[in-house]
Amino acid sequence: MRIASRQHFEEAVAAARDRREARTRDIWVCCGTGCLANGSAAVAEAFRSRIEAEGLQTGLGVYTKTTGCHGFCQRGPLVVIQPEGILYTRVQARDVPEILEKTIGRGEVVERLLYRDPNTRTPVARYEEIPFYRHQTRIAMRNIGRLDPGDLDDALALGAYGGLVRALFEKTPEEVIEEVRKAGLRGRGGAGFSTARKWAAARKARGDRKFVLCNGDEGDPGAFKDRSILEGDPHSVLEGMIIGAYAVGAHEGYIYVRDEYPLAVVHVQKAIEDARERGLLGRDILGSGFDFDLRVSRGGGAFVCGESSALMRSIEGKVGEPRAKYIHASDRGLFDLPTVLNNVETWADVGAILTHGGEWFAAYGTAKSRGTKAFSLVGKVKNTGLIELPMGESLRRIIFDIGGGILKDRPFKAVQTGGPSGGCLPADRLDLPVDYEVLTENGSMMGSGGMIVMDDRTCMVDVARYFLKFLSEESCGKCVPCREGLRQMLHIFDDLCEGRGRPGDIERIERLARGMQLGSLCELGKSAPNPVLSTLRYFRDEYEAHIDRKACPAGICRTLTTYRIIEDPCTGCHQCTKVCPVEAIEGRPRQKHRILPEKCISCGSCYDVCPENCIEFLPRGGREEAIHGHADH
Repeated sequence: MRIASRQHFEEAVAAARDRREARTRDIWVCCGTGCLANGSAAVAEAFRSRIEAEGLQTGLGVYTKTTGCHGFCQRGPLVVIQPEGILYTRVQARDVPEILEKTIGRGEVVERLLYRDPNTRTPVARYEEIPFYRHQTRIAMRNIGRLDPGDLDDALALGAYGGLVRALFEKTPEEVIEEVRKAGLRGRGGAGFSTARKWAAARKARGDRKFVLCNGDEGDPGAFKDRSILEGDPHSVLEGMIIGAYAVGAHEGYIYVRDEYPLAVVHVQKAIEDARERGLLGRDILGSGFDFDLRVSRGGGAFVCGESSALMRSIEGKVGEPRAKYIHASDRGLFDLPTVLNNVETWADVGAILTHGGEWFAAYGTAKSRGTKAFSLVGKVKNTGLIELPMGESLRRIIFDIGGGILKDRPFKAVQTGGPSGGCLPADRLDLPVDYEVLTENGSMMGSGGMIVMDDRTCMVDVARYFLKFLSEESCGKCVPCREGLRQMLHIFDDLCEGRGRPGDIERIERLARGMQLGSLCELGKSAPNPVLSTLRYFRDEYEAHIDRKACPAGICRTLTTYRIIEDPCTGCHQCTKVCPVEAIEGRPRQKHRILPEKCISCGSCYDVCPENCIEFLPRGGREEAIHGHADH
């Protein structure tokens, strides 16, 4: 039924909450992309079928709910039993009868499915007691994992569109902008520009036709928090965009989502249709007299289309290329009309700010970086997944308290923040507070929220080469400094990693980087040297080793590395033989093994699995002494 007034809205919310509270037991099954890939759809179906067959829904009030991403992707599929708050990890369909019998039927915990602390191996049953969740503060992701993204009533019961009601019926557009200014909300897409300033400029712009846009073209390697918000709580994004449109005087908007996010597209499209049907979108929203409608625009997956002007050209049906920045989108954006563009996480924050007030949001974070920030925590860390915490928390707290530390307890080497345009920070920067200015001062950036953790088995020269290759392939090629600068720099890095490095290469890299920063048209080219310059700043000795000694200190660059087995500690456990992809290791079980250099491809698989730490690596064809072995050697 269409909601035609504020009173009708409050009645709809009350009815939705009554229905939610009437449920005696809820079984939340994570059906975000990560858990779906591991079989959570079958788990949800198994719960539904079994509950129906046993009459548990009518008899005990047990319901199954499919939710968006809970964030703890490494442990999926995830199942939460409410109201107890028990979290089960890596659940399969075959586990469903046991969960229903023991937990639902007898109130017992299935211990083998519980999360275990990676350091103490202690089982933890309750969701909020797990360190991964306990150390988080969620605003943008406040309802992800708690609601069914396809159920508008479920969203209303959890507070969705409450901020919109307050904006439309209690505040003028100028007062809405002032509330966002008080919050200190900055763009969560990378640049960190003041959201209130952007909105105010668009409101003052001439013309009756204006647009608000959502940038859902999250293409950074290792980043997935915007996708997860769109999949898990699309109504938070819709609510923010409607509030923004009201503030700037826009009546049309687009959500730009890359085509590689099919689940996000489906959930956003359904949310738009449901909101339109219920009077939360379209003409005369909630009887307020304000009109605003949204459409989904699907991008082709070009990384450069994450840049604002390239994104707008893509929506217009043109080639996604950036334009000069002296033209501001707030004056001439989409179709050369005043436009506001914010990313998914920024829009998701807006509804909460209008519900609770700007000062509430500003109480989190630091003086210049207010509120919370979502990150995709990935790489060589024990607990990977999606997290959100106040600005200003240290990298150490993120990686070791939330992330649980480094896989296999290896030494931490670096963390890369900000995606392919960000930088790599070493161990002596672990206590830096994470905010916009501090990261920039130290050679990195906030970016869209990717955070890749690396251990001592990471070659920083190879890492820089990886990001250069990615950006070289994704550059639109419109301007020479970016197009040719990336190609020439990548050529030098190929030489470094393949044993052809020459004296003067570091200086050539630095000159190319300066030229790209000064001459590139858009931020893709200007920020592309960041991974290179940050690794040169903190790991220059690795570059020098590649050039002067033709050696890779991490043992990753295959052309520069050879492996051998130290005979004395070798017990013949056969683990190395099992993982060698080219059968380059000879030796019988419980007898000393040997690597055949003529067959070895220096992949390092044997080194990584050896339980006795008896494999070391050296420069290929070089010295007798090892560059680096395991910690015991």
